[in-house]
Amino acid sequence: MADEVGQPVGLTMGFQAGGLIGLYLGFSLATISVLTDAENVQRTISLMCFPPFMFSILLGPFLARRKKPVMLTKEPLIEARERLSKFSEGQGKWRTLSHISSDGMNLRIDMHNLTNVEGVVDGALEIAETTTVKFIVGRGNHKSSSPELRNRVLKRVEDKVGVLRRSRKAKSIEVNPIASHEYNDYQNKLNRILLILLPIVSFLAWLEMRN
Repeated sequence: MADEVGQPVGLTMGFQAGGLIGLYLGFSLATISVLTDAENVQRTISLMCFPPFMFSILLGPFLARRKKPVMLTKEPLIEARERLSKFSEGQGKWRTLSHISSDGMNLRIDMHNLTNVEGVVDGALEIAETTTVKFIVGRGNHKSSSPELRNRVLKRVEDKVGVLRRSRKAKSIEVNPIASHEYNDYQNKLNRILLILLPIVSFLAWLEMRN
């Protein structure tokens, strides 16, 4: 799937990204502060709190202009209900309207009361290429209403999805999307910038605090 250019990520995500960069820097400076003068608690706390706030304000508007791929802007709930509607079993049983929901970011699929478990998993994994899918399966012990459900879903997911994209929670199995090329390029560029700037800033701060 091609990574076409979509809408800007927005100010909220821009501020969060700027704050995260500031947090990296603040933690490095706070560590240096403790090593040079452990008794200066006020300075250490200031170095931990000020950089995230400052970088969020300064970098947030610029980072907010970054475009996200179209594949990440589609409404997953509508797509999931349309694609999995053929597995609906009627009133009182598994239905897409009652068993598929979304919190705005992740897709939740309740697998209880479902006959064709493997079919729904296969269809949902296609959607999981672009958005996070959580299969609600219960704990899988003898007290569960469907003790075999967790193992059935887990086996199917393990057969279809690499280990880096799947994770097991207490009552669910989560499958994360494939990262887009644009996201990977952006992440690699950001890592290189941090790798270059943080040691330089940390060294200069160490020289200043040592005096």
